[in-house]
Amino acid sequence: MITDANLTLSAAQAVTATAFSTNTIDLSQVRDIGAGEELNIYVNVDTTATAAGAATVNFQIVTSANANLSSPTIIGQTDAIPKANLVAGKQIVIPIPRSFINQPGQRYLGLQFTVGTGPLTAGAFSSGVIIDAPDSGLKNYPSGFAVK
Repeated sequence: MITDANLTLSAAQAVTATAFSTNTIDLSQVRDIGAGEELNIYVNVDTTATAAGAATVNFQIVTSANANLSSPTIIGQTDAIPKANLVAGKQIVIPIPRSFINQPGQRYLGLQFTVGTGPLTAGAFSSGVIIDAPDSGLKNYPSGFAVK
């Protein structure tokens, strides 16, 4: 899996209650996002989710006319995932519907973390747009290099 800073939605974003990704992708920019490719949103659990109760998280791909993703339209999502399944290193892949790529309707693309039966007491996630779904044996390492 190759990631791109311009397609990163969250980088170890702490989530305890329902929230939007810290970054959005402005689809009005002149670029050809995913022409002819199946696109996905990946979510990596960086910090194991914990909660006093039986919390769940539903990851939703959203679009909005607003950069802060207010009044979003959900275009893809996971089921509610129990906190017990959101352990560090877990990866989730959500396909971006082809109909969205062919005819985007709103300007901004992002991710919503919907916490149910919460709040979480801990949990951090990284996410972004990718072409290829990661292998089950994929390992994430912190970046330790600089591009010159």
